[in-house]
Amino acid sequence: MRYLANENMPNTVVEQLRLRGHDVLAAKESMRGSQDVDVLNRAQVESRILISQDKDFGELAFRTRLPAECGVILFRLPGQDPDADIRRMNEVTDSSNDWAGCFVVVDEARVRIRKLPLPRKI
Repeated sequence: MRYLANENMPNTVVEQLRLRGHDVLAAKESMRGSQDVDVLNRAQVESRILISQDKDFGELAFRTRLPAECGVILFRLPGQDPDADIRRMNEVTDSSNDWAGCFVVVDEARVRIRKLPLPRKI
């Protein structure tokens, strides 16, 4: 699987994904300080699933309808137990390889999957 990990993703998640054989581009390593729209665009161009803890990607994909066929996984975890959050992130990224075209919201109890709308015409 090919992922683009937004800057707010824990290094441990990036490292564990790589150890499990995934191709992971980490924004904090190669795109530090990039705007969200640029991060989403890079994921789209490189056909990488974007993983983030930043709600703004939902806004970009749904309200402004920027191209996001790459797929976006948004983790909405409490942060009170970082180890539990990391386990949940790993569990979800290992659970499927069919995230393309979807906006996925993950919390402690469930995974909600919505098909993304068609991108707006430019």
